[in-house]
Amino acid sequence: MPTILFVLTGTDHWTLADGTRHPTGFWADEAVAPWSVFTEAGYDVEVATPGAVVPTVDPLSLDPSFTGGAEGAERLRAALDTMTPLLRPRPLAGTDPQAYAAVFYPGGHGPMEDLSHDPDSAALLTRSLASGQPLALVCHGPAALLATADAEGNSPFAGYRLTAFTNAEETGSGLASRAPWLLQDRLTALGTDVQEGEPWAPKTVSDRTLHTGQNPASAGPLAEVVLGELG
Repeated sequence: MPTILFVLTGTDHWTLADGTRHPTGFWADEAVAPWSVFTEAGYDVEVATPGAVVPTVDPLSLDPSFTGGAEGAERLRAALDTMTPLLRPRPLAGTDPQAYAAVFYPGGHGPMEDLSHDPDSAALLTRSLASGQPLALVCHGPAALLATADAEGNSPFAGYRLTAFTNAEETGSGLASRAPWLLQDRLTALGTDVQEGEPWAPKTVSDRTLHTGQNPASAGPLAEVVLGELG
């Protein structure tokens, strides 16, 4: 079966500007929604994390206040229980993106902590971009692109149009004033052209083989975009 690679954060916290550890991980529905899209279309999914760490789900992403109620939270928990590849991730180091039909990076604040400077993720992203295969990142997942900058600050993603969790959304989440840096600002400094949509509304941007989604609501639509690219 053709396989999609999900690259997930390996951390369970995000270090804020004052040194406080904010509990996090990957955002549940940013993995569950695209996973469902791909598997229902007949694709298998494999998972890779830094050091092959079993990924942690952000506890807030399972809170009923973020899932539309208790029923939504239970739906996500039940879906996660069926996603057994989450329990046996492969290490990012040495993973060949060309062995997969596409690469997908879910978000959550976790990528701000580890993937934003992970050299193995940077190598995978660079190879994936060069291969011409679909590459997708959603919400805080595009933080991983920051690791692709070289010593002079140059990145193969400079000049690409994309979207990601915006400053307005981070402010709305209550964490902008406590963040060590903001994703939209750093992606702009990297040389990407960040396209900002309405806060919390689904938005995807495609530029060549790079496909991005702005926020959790964009995860499912982004997977559909990738599915369309795969034909």
